[in-house]
Amino acid sequence: MPVHAVVFPGQGSQFAGMGRDLAAAFAPAREVFQEVDEALGERLSKLMFAGPIEELTLTRNTQPALMAVSMAVLRVLEREGGFDLAARAALVAGHSLGEYTALAAANSLGVADTARLLRLRGDAMQRAVPAGEGGMAALIGAELEQAREICVAAAVLRIEGAPDRIEVLEVANDNGGGQVVISGAAGAIGRALEIARERGVRRAMVLPVSAPFHCALMAPAADAMREALGAAHIAPPRLPVIANVTAAKVASPDAIRDLLVRQVTGTVRWRESVQAMLAIGVDDFIELGAGKVLSGLCRRIAPDARARSVGTPEEIEDLLRSF
Repeated sequence: MPVHAVVFPGQGSQFAGMGRDLAAAFAPAREVFQEVDEALGERLSKLMFAGPIEELTLTRNTQPALMAVSMAVLRVLEREGGFDLAARAALVAGHSLGEYTALAAANSLGVADTARLLRLRGDAMQRAVPAGEGGMAALIGAELEQAREICVAAAVLRIEGAPDRIEVLEVANDNGGGQVVISGAAGAIGRALEIARERGVRRAMVLPVSAPFHCALMAPAADAMREALGAAHIAPPRLPVIANVTAAKVASPDAIRDLLVRQVTGTVRWRESVQAMLAIGVDDFIELGAGKVLSGLCRRIAPDARARSVGTPEEIEDLLRSF
């Protein structure tokens, strides 16, 4: 029998129109979107269904929106298809904001609370660094240790006649399959692109993001999340959850709070997370929500495992038939 892991996407999977076909086809999906709208006090669902994409891509909107689509898919599977997550899946995991979705799926967080936490997280991350002072870049064809060496070299700012200055530049996402994302000061990102090309990295490119996520520059956002998570109700999850910053299972509410705070400035260890799932026997990765980013990463990390994305009515029907 296959061993399933259910995974939830992070930022970069959003697109204008996401969730619209789910809302048209399924009452349980509409209920999730309404719950998120009410939690935020605005029609986020209208922005998701119709765009504009520029507004949807704002971090404060993207984060709760992606969670809403993933939870809508899960709610439809549960209500319309009798899908029991705890019985069907060995564990759940999510990429960056997707870790919050995984916790909501595991009944550790409520959907409304998750939406509010992600809105606060998005706002805090955007405020942490003034526009233009930070950035992120993807190194395609680089392995983790090579990316770390590039960060160390590029972090040094040399100014003639003055002491060297060390700027923040860190590995933000170890996505696996030769894809590493770095994050930090804008000048350091520029130097990293040049060094990466000099060292034979196949492709190095700036990412179109609004802030340098998952690095030390996000410390003010981590402080904001520490306060918010301290006040949030977090229950023990109904099935194991893999945490981004440890690539290991987390179960206690206090540990969940601590790891979610650390995640704001820490590396998303996705490659190691997938490897940890493989180690306990997972051979089928099911991505619930918008896009196909995580299923693609899982296929590159674990080419012998199955990886599929479920985000449309047709894909929901296909998944249910497979069980």
